[in-house]
Amino acid sequence: MTTPSSQKITVLVPKTNDIPNPIIHTATVSAPTNIACIKYWGKANSHYNTPINDSLSLTLDQSDLRAVTTASASLSFDKDRLWLNGSEVEDAATSKRFRACVDGVRALATDKIDTNKQVIVSKGDWKGMHIHIASYNTFPTAAGLASSAAGYAALVAALVQLFGAKESYPGEFTAIARQGSGSACRSLYGGFVAWHAGGTNDDWSDSIAEQVADESHWEEVRAVILVVSDAKKETSSTAGMSNSVATSELLAFRAREVVPKRMKIIREAIKAKDFESFGKVTMMDSNQFHATCLDTYPPIFYMNDVSRSVVQIVHRYNDWAGEIRAAYTFDAGPNAVLYTLDKHVVELLALVLKYYPAQSEDLVGEYVNNATLAKESLDFKLDTKLVEAVEKTGRVHEHGDVKMVYCTKGGPGSKTLDASCDVFDFKIE
Repeated sequence: MTTPSSQKITVLVPKTNDIPNPIIHTATVSAPTNIACIKYWGKANSHYNTPINDSLSLTLDQSDLRAVTTASASLSFDKDRLWLNGSEVEDAATSKRFRACVDGVRALATDKIDTNKQVIVSKGDWKGMHIHIASYNTFPTAAGLASSAAGYAALVAALVQLFGAKESYPGEFTAIARQGSGSACRSLYGGFVAWHAGGTNDDWSDSIAEQVADESHWEEVRAVILVVSDAKKETSSTAGMSNSVATSELLAFRAREVVPKRMKIIREAIKAKDFESFGKVTMMDSNQFHATCLDTYPPIFYMNDVSRSVVQIVHRYNDWAGEIRAAYTFDAGPNAVLYTLDKHVVELLALVLKYYPAQSEDLVGEYVNNATLAKESLDFKLDTKLVEAVEKTGRVHEHGDVKMVYCTKGGPGSKTLDASCDVFDFKIE
């Protein structure tokens, strides 16, 4: 994997009398998105960006869905700067979230040592350097696909590599990532990951992520993602959570009474590889999350008519099968994530392509990220009774309602990349 030229950021670094030969220290990482099965919604403490309830997610494979971030430090930089998806973000250096991540990781910096065991940068010297950060996503930003989770996880992971940072307690890096974007803490680890709400410690240092099972534990799990909209959502997650905490009595009940029971159920289901239990609790929790959004005043609508049609089709599919073969979940957006098992993914994708088709069969290779799987699904013959059951939902075979379909699986957390993947192209002159 190399960084596309369209995403490269060229930065001029001048030579000066004080620094005639600028030295730039750089680290590049990628980080995945994660999709929650048990949702987090609502902040317990806005300063530390901590949740009112525990949550659990699956970290997705980075082949198609990832954030790539380069972090650089130099005495030749005159200020901290940030670029996202090719454009510089003004005043990023004063952003509370950005500063929490940068300063939090830098406080844990160690000496940088070369191959000859010589100290290149002492840990105290990092404080005198400004940093430049460049990051891009390979999927829609702010459309309900956890782009901020991937972005802030990549930021923290890149800074950890740049500064050679070391945790003072297990999970400390996830606590820092959480201050950038809550669910980012889960993207630092692979597989199934829980985020503990915390609150016992005054500084909320116990609000950290924990890997429940790595990506190799339940390799048969697949995710089919329907991008219903790639537009920025009308109500941001931050604003939505604030309104829900202030006005929804259902949300408080959910956090106190429902989530603890569901966390226990889903942990046991993952351990036993019990898709029936996993799928049911995942769908129920998605439904309740969106019910709390509806219970918010004024109500928040993240799902749309296409989203709701997906819910109907999944239930008809499972009823026809006599078991749960697919489980939907929707984050704060209209895009559907359908969990299934490898043995059912062709059948499920065939169902998706029938009712949410590409513009034409010639374009299905561009519409679905996996062209081989798409062709296999197009050739798959759906059972007539299943088709009859779905037709009763009133779903019309229209193209355009879904912009893109990703077929993916669980994967590892953040990865360190080589220099060919650097987002920056520094020109010294």
